[in-house]
Amino acid sequence: MPVGTIATVKAMDQNEMKELGAEILLSNTYHLYLRPGHEIIKQLGGLHQFMSWEKPILTDSGGFQVFSLSRLRKISEEGVEFRSHIDGSLHCLTPELVMEIQAALGSDIAMAFDECTPYPATREYALNSLQLTTKWAERCKKSQELRGKRQGGLITHNSKLITHSLFGIVQGGVYPDLRKQSAEELIEMDFDGYAIGGLSVGEPKDLMYEMINFTTPLLPRDRPRYLMGIGDLMDVLEAVSAGIDMFDCVMPTRNARNGTLFTSQGRICIRRAEFKSDPGPLDPDCGCYTCRSYSRAYLRHLFMNREILSMRLNTLHNLHFYLDFFRKMREAIGNGEFDSFRKKWTPVLQNNFHEG
Repeated sequence: MPVGTIATVKAMDQNEMKELGAEILLSNTYHLYLRPGHEIIKQLGGLHQFMSWEKPILTDSGGFQVFSLSRLRKISEEGVEFRSHIDGSLHCLTPELVMEIQAALGSDIAMAFDECTPYPATREYALNSLQLTTKWAERCKKSQELRGKRQGGLITHNSKLITHSLFGIVQGGVYPDLRKQSAEELIEMDFDGYAIGGLSVGEPKDLMYEMINFTTPLLPRDRPRYLMGIGDLMDVLEAVSAGIDMFDCVMPTRNARNGTLFTSQGRICIRRAEFKSDPGPLDPDCGCYTCRSYSRAYLRHLFMNREILSMRLNTLHNLHFYLDFFRKMREAIGNGEFDSFRKKWTPVLQNNFHEG
């Protein structure tokens, strides 16, 4: 899922995202609540109409952003009191408010409010965090059910009826028994899908992989399994091997803006002097507009001069590369050839030539 945190994928417009083949975008409850405000978006017909995107939208609950961005965070069973990273204003997010915000936005997939366990964290802290996440998930589910009953089982926006799925988020830090407890408690609540949260927050790679491979098989195979905030393609291959279905990450867009581009031969850093007079395409094996139309020399020239077009062309290429990678991976899985796909791509993804 390309990340459109504040109702936009940075440097791209929605028509370009459709042309690239994006099937779903991710936006963020925390950010849209603070600015422009969920009531404003609701008045304007919901998030789909607000951003002119007809395909599905998943909204993150904001739990990670409260953890990573907000100031003077105070956690209680009721919710999280925090000061906005924008203007310092005081706010309190509760599970009920988070569900109200996501309903106002009209997202197709809403995430339950969770407490993102930091790393490192003691087992006692991770257990308390898990218990809080479970209680909040239960309140999110109850809030959704009550709203659904009031509106005939569907959420209404701008005279349109849309389904509104809710995913629970597994926490538990790096403790397998706590991950198992969290998964079992959420499965008992019967969510529409399940996410694994609280990873890629500073723990070593091997420990992250251990948690992914341990937790994923615990989750129902007939529901979507979503690994939150993971986008390094080596990590993706590991997670798909474990059974993960969904991902989101800012890696393709953030790296593009910083001049790091993904190609069929490995990553390159376009600012390197060796590309100053390079007439070749960024990636000879890529069919995106950037690679069809411009040389490495021109892309370097734009980047070195901080031109807006640099961000746009780089982002277009990286998103094309990612979406094409996932398309090919789905085809490989469908053909029973995932192992061959993984073996083919592993040396490419490990090849960070021209990275420095």
